[in-house]
Amino acid sequence: MKSDRILPLAVFMTLLAGWEGIVRGLGIAPYILPAPSLILSTLAEDWTILSASLWVTLRITAAALVLATVIGVAIAILFAQFRWLERSFLPVAVILQVTPIIAIAPLLLVYLEPGSAVLACAFLVAFFPVLANTALGLGSADPNLRDLFTLYGASAWQQMRFLRLPSALPYFLGGLRIAGGLALIGAIAAEIAAGAAGQGAGLAYRIVEAGYRLNIPRMFASLALISVAGIAIYSALEFISQRALRRWTEASRPKGQASAFTDI
Repeated sequence: MKSDRILPLAVFMTLLAGWEGIVRGLGIAPYILPAPSLILSTLAEDWTILSASLWVTLRITAAALVLATVIGVAIAILFAQFRWLERSFLPVAVILQVTPIIAIAPLLLVYLEPGSAVLACAFLVAFFPVLANTALGLGSADPNLRDLFTLYGASAWQQMRFLRLPSALPYFLGGLRIAGGLALIGAIAAEIAAGAAGQGAGLAYRIVEAGYRLNIPRMFASLALISVAGIAIYSALEFISQRALRRWTEASRPKGQASAFTDI
């Protein structure tokens, strides 16, 4: 397990060292390609500005993810209970998903304030994975168990609570991991496309501002913060998934723990 963690880190550090060596060896100007050391020093020098922008972006991402989770799960449950609702409204959700967010953002800006438009765009990007995966999970319950519940006179909502929701948990968590990264991407893209960058708020503003001023090291520093934020979001959601599913699969069961079938 330690080698699995050390090897990717070693490869990453090697790439950074090669990047640093190429920039220094060829004498590449910072406004063309800054060295990793310069990016790190820029991040330290501009931390007050960049951290404030990072907080704004993370706040929008978290709000969009929470909204997408609550609304997506609620609609998926309604779809599972009333099939005519799924046939009627699922195509609408698909249309919203396949339409580029850059095309939707300026339209939302007509009706909403910039901050609300960015939140709406991030929500729309993160919403569909939660809805689609949860709906798929709710429909994947064992038919034999569903017949057993029916045989014992369980109501539709009892089947939902005790059978279909637990069966959908792995699917929901998979969609949640996807939605976490998409919410961050949607927030960044929408902030640029919707013109919210002019508000001087999130990291998208810092990227645009640095581009106009040819402050390429700050641009790379902002991009590095976005990457770190994305990795942190995914890692947190992955940890939650492993904790929630550690009794579901052998892969997530701690070493030395016997399978549930060994006692049968």
